[in-house]
Amino acid sequence: MIRSELIQKLAEENPHLFQRDVERIVNTIFEEITEALARGERVELRGFGAFSVKQREARIGRNPRTGESVRVEEKAVPFFKTGKLLRDRLNGIEEE
Repeated sequence: MIRSELIQKLAEENPHLFQRDVERIVNTIFEEITEALARGERVELRGFGAFSVKQREARIGRNPRTGESVRVEEKAVPFFKTGKLLRDRLNGIEEE
């Protein structure tokens, strides 16, 4: 599902809201998650999962075209860990 499909589905399920308002809500949620991660904070959505930032150390990599060794700088990368409820639903385990 892409962002526009999510907006469309939410607008259909909430006919009392204008589509432009649903779009603003979805964009605000994504922006807040992005900004929190940029500040190095963890974002947890109960039952869904948690977003966090992990640091990758600098290393020596390889250019796949030439085989030449290249230095890869240290960088921050987003990380997502699924919540138990989502993991169980994906594996067909019903909640008791």
